[in-house]
Amino acid sequence: MKTRPNMSYGSDWFLWICIVIIHAPLGNGDLSYTIPEEMERSGVVGNLAKDLGLDAKTMSMRKARLDLDGNRKLFCDINLQTGDLVIAERIDREQLCSSRASCFLKYELVMENPLELHRTTVQIRDINDNSPRFPNDNINLEIGESAAKGTRFPLGEAHDSDVGRNGIQGYSLEKNDHFSLAVHSSSGGTKYSELVLDKDLDREQQQEVTLLLIATDGGSPQRSGTTVIHVNVLDANDNLPVFSQEMYKASLSENSPVGTIVVIVSAHDVDEGANGEVTYEFSRISDEATRLFSIDKITGEIKVTGQIDFEEESNYELGVQAKDGAGLASNAKVNIDITDVNDNAPVILIKSLHDPIPENAVPGTEVGIINIQDKDSDGNRHVRCYIKQNVPFKLNPSIKNYYTLVTTAELDRELVGDYNITITATDEGSPQLSSSKTINLSVSDVNDNPPVFEEQSYGAYVSENNKPGSSVCSVTARDPDWRQNGTVFYSLLPSEVNGVPVSSYLSINGDTGVIHAVRPFDYEQFRSFKVQVVARDNGSPPLSSNVTVSVFITDENDNSPQILYPTPEGNSFMTEMVPKAALSGSLVSKVIAVDADSGQNAWLSYQIVKSTDPGLFTIGLHSGEIRAQRDISESDSMKQNLVISVKDNGQPSLSTTCAVYLLISDNLAEVPELKDMSYEEGNSKLTSYLIIALVSVSTFFLTFIILIVAIRVCHRRKPRLLFDGAVAIPSAYLPPNYADVDGTGTLRSTYNYDAYMTTGSRTSDFKFVTSYNDNTLPSGTTLKRSPVDNSDCLNFSSLDFTENGSKFSTLVNYLNTFCKDMF
Repeated sequence: MKTRPNMSYGSDWFLWICIVIIHAPLGNGDLSYTIPEEMERSGVVGNLAKDLGLDAKTMSMRKARLDLDGNRKLFCDINLQTGDLVIAERIDREQLCSSRASCFLKYELVMENPLELHRTTVQIRDINDNSPRFPNDNINLEIGESAAKGTRFPLGEAHDSDVGRNGIQGYSLEKNDHFSLAVHSSSGGTKYSELVLDKDLDREQQQEVTLLLIATDGGSPQRSGTTVIHVNVLDANDNLPVFSQEMYKASLSENSPVGTIVVIVSAHDVDEGANGEVTYEFSRISDEATRLFSIDKITGEIKVTGQIDFEEESNYELGVQAKDGAGLASNAKVNIDITDVNDNAPVILIKSLHDPIPENAVPGTEVGIINIQDKDSDGNRHVRCYIKQNVPFKLNPSIKNYYTLVTTAELDRELVGDYNITITATDEGSPQLSSSKTINLSVSDVNDNPPVFEEQSYGAYVSENNKPGSSVCSVTARDPDWRQNGTVFYSLLPSEVNGVPVSSYLSINGDTGVIHAVRPFDYEQFRSFKVQVVARDNGSPPLSSNVTVSVFITDENDNSPQILYPTPEGNSFMTEMVPKAALSGSLVSKVIAVDADSGQNAWLSYQIVKSTDPGLFTIGLHSGEIRAQRDISESDSMKQNLVISVKDNGQPSLSTTCAVYLLISDNLAEVPELKDMSYEEGNSKLTSYLIIALVSVSTFFLTFIILIVAIRVCHRRKPRLLFDGAVAIPSAYLPPNYADVDGTGTLRSTYNYDAYMTTGSRTSDFKFVTSYNDNTLPSGTTLKRSPVDNSDCLNFSSLDFTENGSKFSTLVNYLNTFCKDMF
């Protein structure tokens, strides 16, 4: 029975627990350490970093680790902070190595970047933690009383799981009167004992002798085991069983089924009767072998009772004892060799894997380290490793049974985001065994794709007078990258529209790409503009792309027609003269109008809505030309008033009206008086009201008005008329209250018509006549000076104040007297 050492033992135990580290280079950087078994966890075996000439930080960065062949426990590990090789689990040498004299743990110290392998051997030194023990607690011997002195009786061999000096070193026998003990060493180094008869037995005096046999080891402290020898004194039995051979050898395949006969041992005893009946039993067997083998006591057949595994143990040595009926026994050995069977498929171990791998990794980049293990031996453990799939990866053989997984082509996450790589390993046994392992490897994203707009350019149509904040259009860009690398934000590229920043007109939603109008647009100011939209991802560094958005402003009918000619300003009006001999179809005048809108909103139509003589004149629907609808006759009224409506074609339609005043006459001299032609449009009662108002106002204010006018006029060197003669009027601009006499803006041919300016008063008119042509009317007939000596004063008597055919002579006389007094 294995027992644990008592930690309270003396100083000898302390010497065993001290670590004696033997570091001897075995070549090629191999390391070797020796430690006692049963060390406490975290105990230091040695400093790997120092022995390899490295530091702990380097070992940590290179991911140093220990690999152990097979699936046994690791027992030791590396402290990456210090570089020490430490105990990870308690080590029991007897459980690990059974009865083998030497016990080793063989590791592979693996470091990456670059891949480096060091064989590391840890020898487990035995300590005396097991006591000797006999196969049976009692040994029964039957010795005839006729046995001669010196007769030897083999005893059962004690077993100690410890080895070397800690194993069985000797036997001792309790002091007695008949027997002594002889100790021998076998060829294998083990010790066994024999009971020696020193004094004849006398069955009549003593039928039974009890002895205590003690087996001791050589450990410190020393351990021992005992068994009781019961000697029955019988009549003589002078022959021992004899085995047919001293050493039996057998070969057994692993995985042999339970009940398989390994070998049959045989012994013969020439005695007769009970003294010649032989039985068999194991005299020396390890604990592991006890679970695997059994022996038939009668036939001597050794059979398999457990699972035989070559990878656990390849050889067993058993001690067999043959005993006759009288208790005499002899011993033999059985050596069983276990042969390997290809019963273990290769094991694929992923030692290192860089997952995920960036998509910009160059071909040949190391992705992982693969270790292939096969617990079988010889050809059964030769393994081929490969990848069948068509993937951009391959396995490169490295050190021993290690492979590196590397890339063979450039990766693109947008095409393939992850790979399932199946690695297959096949051994060379018969039959072949193989195993596969699938590695899932993801490709991490790199910001290598700029956003791409769905269209090469965008066009948006917006009606003018739109509401601020209304949506103009939406742009969309896609980025196939992942997460933040594929998150797109939109912005407007700074620019100007008509000298104003584009941000004053448009804004864009950075997340959705929807473009909004910041303020209303006016088609009449500008009709289109372009803006650059930038789509930028959130990668590092960010990538971007631009697209042009053309904004077209559509017209709305928001402008009424504007009349350029005639241009009414205030209460003044323009009069054009029409020859009395004008025939039907003659061009009389022309209305010129424009509309700031465009398209059908600017299509203008002209219509006479009111006229003095509805059948006399007509106007071109689209040209605005006023023509005589029939020949002018003497019976037609001299003064003709036309109200023209100019209407656009928008929806809804907008319109403007103007008044055109025509005077049918060949010469201005023929006109006895020229009054405000708009007077005819009023009610007849208006004249009376205006006369009363004029008289009333004149009573209080006329004196002051005349005084101011007289002072201003008399201080001038020469009289200034309201018109200085003919005036040249540019055709590009039409002044108010004047008619174009050159035919550039209104008439298609040159006419010599006179225009009259009125004061706007409906009670009296100052008549001034100036001709645009000196041949039309002499300027002397327009206004004359008074013959008085006061040349700086106006001759008011030459002015004609008329109201319904009556002259205000009193007012004229008063003005003339006032002027003379003043000057």
